[in-house]
Amino acid sequence: MFVGLDMGTSVVKAAAFAEDGTALRVESTPISLNGQGDHVEQDVDEVVRAATGVLAAVTDGSPPALVAITGQGDGLWLLDARGRPVRPALSWMDGRAGGLVAGWMADGTADEVYRRTGNVLFPGSPGPLLAWLDREEPGSLDAAATAACCKDVVHLALTGERGTDLSDASVPFLDPVTRDYSPEVLASLGLGHRAELLPPIARTLPYGRARGHLPGVPDGTPVTSGPYDLPASAIGAGVTEPGDGLLIVGTTLACQVVVDHLALDEDPVGFHLALARSDRHMRALPAMTGTVALDWVLGITGTTHDQLAGLLDESPRGARGVAALPYLSPSGERAPFVDHTARAEFTGLDLRASRADLVRAMCESIAFAARHCLEAGGLTGELAVCGGGTRSLAWMKVFADVLGRPLRVARGPEPGARGAVLAGVAARGGEFGGALDVSAWTAPEAVIDPDPAGVAFYEQAYADYLFRVESARARWRGPARKR
Repeated sequence: MFVGLDMGTSVVKAAAFAEDGTALRVESTPISLNGQGDHVEQDVDEVVRAATGVLAAVTDGSPPALVAITGQGDGLWLLDARGRPVRPALSWMDGRAGGLVAGWMADGTADEVYRRTGNVLFPGSPGPLLAWLDREEPGSLDAAATAACCKDVVHLALTGERGTDLSDASVPFLDPVTRDYSPEVLASLGLGHRAELLPPIARTLPYGRARGHLPGVPDGTPVTSGPYDLPASAIGAGVTEPGDGLLIVGTTLACQVVVDHLALDEDPVGFHLALARSDRHMRALPAMTGTVALDWVLGITGTTHDQLAGLLDESPRGARGVAALPYLSPSGERAPFVDHTARAEFTGLDLRASRADLVRAMCESIAFAARHCLEAGGLTGELAVCGGGTRSLAWMKVFADVLGRPLRVARGPEPGARGAVLAGVAARGGEFGGALDVSAWTAPEAVIDPDPAGVAFYEQAYADYLFRVESARARWRGPARKR
């Protein structure tokens, strides 16, 4: 039995798999997000308890061959020399470093960091959070011995081993050439004197054996940490070759493409996450729109997810001339362009427009946003898809037509946990009785083929969408920016 542990932002999940990839059991438990305003924090002890709780439930007394951990990236989890939390963890959703990031964008620091690492700065990434604490709460950093990410905190709690993997080390300090922390980037962010807080980078994955002092994992159980949830989900979906991509249709759209080169000379947007192979990176462009925009339009039209297929059937392609931009996040958009003033809109409305037209227009616009990101990321090959949005076959057919390619629905459950297990076994070089059958573990549950008529229709509709995006961006730079 192999167990994947996925440390999400609001839910911790553990999935047990047989050697052939069959899911045996899945357990989950919620965890809290705390704070006020732009301060978003998590209780480290609560998170570790949640991890051991779901591990105990999913194993039910049977010792696993491996526990492989993945989870939310970014944020800042400070531990002292004994591995105890110095303060509550700062979530990747935390916005207190927004002013610092704005200043770095204005003075060119953010651009310099991107040219060195291929990764944008955003308030919830470790660099800005460390810099904010260094200015506003230096005592916390003085008391800390490790500035980690969530999965590495759990790994340390289980095994006593301090370290991180290449994917979590990527944002924002990793030099993609040396595959070590960049002293120049640390200096640019005023953090050269805090370099010792960064955990050692494991060239495969952090590895240790459980010490048996916490419930859920027997003494001596092998434990690996990483990659974090975005690349882990890609591995779990079988996305490993250059040009292939993964679209996670969740609350937001996590769009990823495997690349064999770094786009350091392009406009700074998104991330390049280092993978185990030195010539592979995951180009990640996580948009701020997704099922959250669908939920909003269903809410204002007084409809439900159960009605979605009927609504899409009621309104034809193009929604009778109604079109939308899906930028509903109060913080704007971050991929494939960065603009905190980005806002949603409907156009083409008249008295004949129905609620079905509004819903279809928003569904189409979210699919257009995904295509915009995936094209910017360099998608040329196969595309896998996972996430809560895949539960709607009708909507997935819209995505397939807009993207103009088949969608490989990732094998469930929990592709992130599945990918963590595959990465963990591969990193340990046959320690578990030989390599797992990756093709069996990652075989798609279904393939959704595009309709040629839909593909032809959406080519022009997508061009119209891009025109409306550029027109809106010009407006956002004008009087709309004063809102």
